[in-house]
Amino acid sequence: MAQTLIHAAPAEVHSAHAHHPELSFFRKYIWSEDHKTIGLQYLFTSLFFLLVGGLLAMGVRYQLAFPNVPVPIIGGLLPRWLVQESGAIAPAGYNALFTMHATVMVFLVIMPLLIGVFGNFLIPLQIGAPDMAFPFFNALSYWLFLLSGLVILSSFFTGSSPAASGWTSYAPLSSHGAYSGAQLGQSLWCVGLFVNGLASIAGAMNYITTIINMRAPGMRMFRLPLPIWALFVTAFLLLLAVPVLSAAAAMLFFDLNFGTSFFSASSYGQPLLWQHLFWFFGHPEVYIMILPAMGLASEILAVFSRKPIFGYKAMVFALIAIGVLGFIVWGHHMFVSGMNLLLSATFSFSTMIIAVPSAIKTFNWMGTIWGGSIRFTTPMCFALAFVSMFVIGGLSGIYMASTPVDLFIHHTYFIVAHIHYVLFGGSLFAVFGAIYFWYPKMFGRMMNETWGKIHFGLSFLFFNLTFFPMHNLGLNGMMRRIADPTQYDHLRSQQPINVFITLSAFGLGLSTIPFLINFFYSMFKGQKAGMNPWESTTLEWTVPSPPGHGNFDVTPTVYNGPYEYSVPGMEQDYLPQNQPAPETARIAAH
Repeated sequence: MAQTLIHAAPAEVHSAHAHHPELSFFRKYIWSEDHKTIGLQYLFTSLFFLLVGGLLAMGVRYQLAFPNVPVPIIGGLLPRWLVQESGAIAPAGYNALFTMHATVMVFLVIMPLLIGVFGNFLIPLQIGAPDMAFPFFNALSYWLFLLSGLVILSSFFTGSSPAASGWTSYAPLSSHGAYSGAQLGQSLWCVGLFVNGLASIAGAMNYITTIINMRAPGMRMFRLPLPIWALFVTAFLLLLAVPVLSAAAAMLFFDLNFGTSFFSASSYGQPLLWQHLFWFFGHPEVYIMILPAMGLASEILAVFSRKPIFGYKAMVFALIAIGVLGFIVWGHHMFVSGMNLLLSATFSFSTMIIAVPSAIKTFNWMGTIWGGSIRFTTPMCFALAFVSMFVIGGLSGIYMASTPVDLFIHHTYFIVAHIHYVLFGGSLFAVFGAIYFWYPKMFGRMMNETWGKIHFGLSFLFFNLTFFPMHNLGLNGMMRRIADPTQYDHLRSQQPINVFITLSAFGLGLSTIPFLINFFYSMFKGQKAGMNPWESTTLEWTVPSPPGHGNFDVTPTVYNGPYEYSVPGMEQDYLPQNQPAPETARIAAH
């Protein structure tokens, strides 16, 4: 790396936290107000929901590959509303499976992993703050998130009335009770999303206030690490977009239970109003789920290329541009709704424009690794995979920006392939890379590199084998959200591809086993990590692993940003106030 130096006080100074009173078990691990503990609470809870969402996906894929075939081993144990008497998945049960799979993965996995985990853990550490601005609301946001997850999952276990209208819950299907007894499950789904929105809003206010008001001396906005910039922009997206979804969920709940008619055409309501409200949230939501991943991957690429990030300010302005433009493109989800052609052309143009800042970021990532002294660690492999998979997902998105093309592919598996390349190959690959990268700071131990490479190799292989063929299925006319493709004449010849995708999906699910073993084994038996095992240049690596309560005994003063060249003769980049720079603790990254 370009001679960026970190000056840290001796480890024994940083580890002296005896002046903080000892907390009870409840205050330390359950209702904790320490941002690091809250970040870990989000991490463990989100990983649990990841397993739940993955199992739901396995049910979806089994049905598509083997329709009307009894589920082996556990078919007889599944509830009657989910399976037929034969043990095969029922059509209504299939609808509930894909509804809950998408809802869990979006609201209970990707958002909390990116924003709840790394937002909480990294923001105070990387800006030199002792904690979040509002610790109580920070703790409250986690418990609201957990409550929302339990309510959302309960909507799947309501007997014959689970939420089964898709994660988008389009009216009038969701609002009119078009399927028998749907009110209970759909109502719980609405309540869960409303509570989840409260958690997101509380967290977003905390992040914005903390970043603006609690930066260490010298930590100017354009010295913030890119993960912090990404989370900062994302927090504004949350504040502006999530209340719209919360309002829509409340309106749908009233339609289902109190006789209102916001979305009922038979009572002078507007079914399309739901689509406008949902996608006004839904498209910024796409960037809520990818911007933090971009920031995390940028940091990893810079560290393991041993270079400062290429075009730091261009990256920051690209993040801001994506956040702003994300609010004027929601209509491209509605090209098939019969909107005015001039309006669809406007949304089509704005959607193509938003590809520009994404292309800038891709160019800067390439510039960062070009000519670098690359270390192919597990975090670096996942970060490189993130970039490549995001590019594939972005390129397919350009086709959908064109109204004539989108009219053909909108309700096909081409869309399913696109969204998974962005959110699994993109967001989740970045999450895995970030977990491996910041694991030493979280737990004080290193994850095993060999098992990490096995996890990466299997995930990368089976991910592409699972989702790339879906592009072909979509172009060949396979519709989304159908329970039995063999009922359609034009899809029977495509069934071998469905079987291949399902087998690959099961391989992808099994690929998480090495990760889970590595994650929990390393927590107790992994190699102990030093203060800065990756030779990184941000503030969190100047404190012990894991950091003590309050993070910094003395507030650091920042002289250079993490991506700036050191000025010859500069005494230090990061220095605790009123402390001399100890030569023994100087870390030079070359």
